[in-house]
Amino acid sequence: VQLQASGGGLVQVGGSLRLSCSASGITFSRYAMGWFRQAPGKEREFVAVIIWSTSRTTTYADSVKGRFTISRDNAKNTVYLQMTNLKPEDTAVYYCAADHYGYSRYESDYDYWGQGTLVTVSS
Repeated sequence: VQLQASGGGLVQVGGSLRLSCSASGITFSRYAMGWFRQAPGKEREFVAVIIWSTSRTTTYADSVKGRFTISRDNAKNTVYLQMTNLKPEDTAVYYCAADHYGYSRYESDYDYWGQGTLVTVSS
């Protein structure tokens, strides 16, 4: 199983980035996909999750609601995180994760993790 996150980089305050996470080795459509992040010196925290089912139900952390959008393309085995109006406090390593038939904001519920991609927001 491999989850490959990409799309991170350096962006100015107010800018946008789109992260991608490509999955292999799993039946992607059976997994909820989540994004988490870990800022320097802090614990990893939940960002967003999209359910495995066709309802495409989503949940967001309050800190990103209205600015970030999670989506998925099952044909490409890929989940996305569109980030807009970025703030310095969004600076972190962003991780994608897969939760079999789940829909959770808790790290312990996830079965597989990607390696992370760094997002740096400069002011």
